[in-house]
Amino acid sequence: MSCSKIFSGDLPEVTHEVIKYLQNDHLTLHSCILVNRLWCRLAISLLWENPFSIHTGNYNFIEIYLRNLNGDFKKKLDSYKVNDNSLTLNTLFNYIKFLKYLNTYDVLFSVEEWFDVAVGDPKPGNRYFLTDLSFNSVTYFKGLISMSLFKIFIDNEIDLHTLEIEDSNTYFNTCLNNILELILQNKNFFHNIRNLKLYIHNHGSPVIGNRGSQIIHSHQNLKKILLGYHGLPLYQSLLLKVSNCSNTLNTIIFFYVDLRVLINLDKVLEQLNVLESVHMIYCSSLNNGFTQQIINSSKPFKLKSLFINEISQIESLQLLLQKSGSYLENFGFGFEFNYNLSLKHQSLGLIIKYCKGIKFLNFYGFENQIVHLALNLIVNIKQNLNYLVINVSEDSQLNNNIERSSIILQNLGQALPTKLEYLCLILFIKVIDLEIFLKNSQNTFIKKLLISNNMQENNDDDNIILPYIKEYIMKEKRVEYLAIKDIFLEKDPRYAVECGDLSNLKDFVEEFKLYDIKVQNYYDLLSIVSIYYFVKNID
Repeated sequence: MSCSKIFSGDLPEVTHEVIKYLQNDHLTLHSCILVNRLWCRLAISLLWENPFSIHTGNYNFIEIYLRNLNGDFKKKLDSYKVNDNSLTLNTLFNYIKFLKYLNTYDVLFSVEEWFDVAVGDPKPGNRYFLTDLSFNSVTYFKGLISMSLFKIFIDNEIDLHTLEIEDSNTYFNTCLNNILELILQNKNFFHNIRNLKLYIHNHGSPVIGNRGSQIIHSHQNLKKILLGYHGLPLYQSLLLKVSNCSNTLNTIIFFYVDLRVLINLDKVLEQLNVLESVHMIYCSSLNNGFTQQIINSSKPFKLKSLFINEISQIESLQLLLQKSGSYLENFGFGFEFNYNLSLKHQSLGLIIKYCKGIKFLNFYGFENQIVHLALNLIVNIKQNLNYLVINVSEDSQLNNNIERSSIILQNLGQALPTKLEYLCLILFIKVIDLEIFLKNSQNTFIKKLLISNNMQENNDDDNIILPYIKEYIMKEKRVEYLAIKDIFLEKDPRYAVECGDLSNLKDFVEEFKLYDIKVQNYYDLLSIVSIYYFVKNID
């Protein structure tokens, strides 16, 4: 009875809560539109609250927004028009009002994708035409579109929940600078943003850095800040105006930062009353000067992420973990090759000793001598471990990749917890070792499993891993999503699949589907644990 009421719309509040669970399932949301009017309205609002983040290849929504443009920007765009009837003027909803989340990079990227299919030689359906397709003309037009979109959002006084300001590269940053200037000029729009997140990598761009400083000085609702690369000017602005965000800033990310520039960090920490997490991603110069500032602070230093590729002073790491190791949830281990093996060994020992709550573990390139120590760490944190990435095969400067892969596969299965959200193995795989791993891990359910076999030479009569995947994974229904990349799937005439990607073998994809296993493109599923994706999705 309750279900029938939900479907009929008799319980709109409950229906809304149910459909919210589908927020990121865009395909299902499109199906919900067809159920009834209530479901349509609820699903439409979710689909349009952050459309720039949905990279489906269809960017027609940009033109729906542009229908709302007025003033000087409209006059400029009108000069490019060749077809004013490509979209109906009448729409069922005021889509602009549904917009809740904006990321500047996503907007610029979406305009790029839209341009590639919607502009150029005049043809049926094209709304705009550029007579001059030179780089400068195309860049100007894309910038005009991007600026027009933000002008529309400002003029319509959208109730924006979150704005993420993200720099990316020089090509986008010129346009981003103009967008930030427009936003800063419209104080009501800017100050009404409830959650502001600032990702400034600042790739040598003083203009973007200056805009970031202005934002810190002007806004009272900064929730999250990323300081990256040449981030010293932004950090200095934060130091000067930390009182502006003392009751709002809850996340700080240090991204490839030289920690020596972070002076008076203890004073910043003392003023931040709601700081919930600090993340250090491949920062350099972890020394006693930095750790002493952390120790001097009377407040806890909630270090949630630590990704390291160098260690110069083991004492500094020990002091940091003594203070903050109990908070650590995400750890990445990817040392540079010229660092002392003893330091690597000691570092892993400290992680094992002080960090029991790790959920996300990423190993990249490590010698045979510390493989067993790494496996001990996995056993030590298995009750919390949820994401595990082991990559030895892209480490060309370390020898014995096959031997190292064998040790891992022969010992990893029994070290895993009973359930993992994500497991990625990038190894040199011998099928005999893979079978051992699959047998030993039969009690582990893995939601997303990725395997990349980078073995270049076929030393066995048949080194194809697919039959073992079918026997121990498919038939046992032990995964929900699967991605396989195997060079032998490309070389073997029985398969001859493009890029060695299982997702390109349509018959096998359908066969796995019969067992409720979704085969996905390897690189699409790998992107989930890329540093870029990880940083963007830190809460």
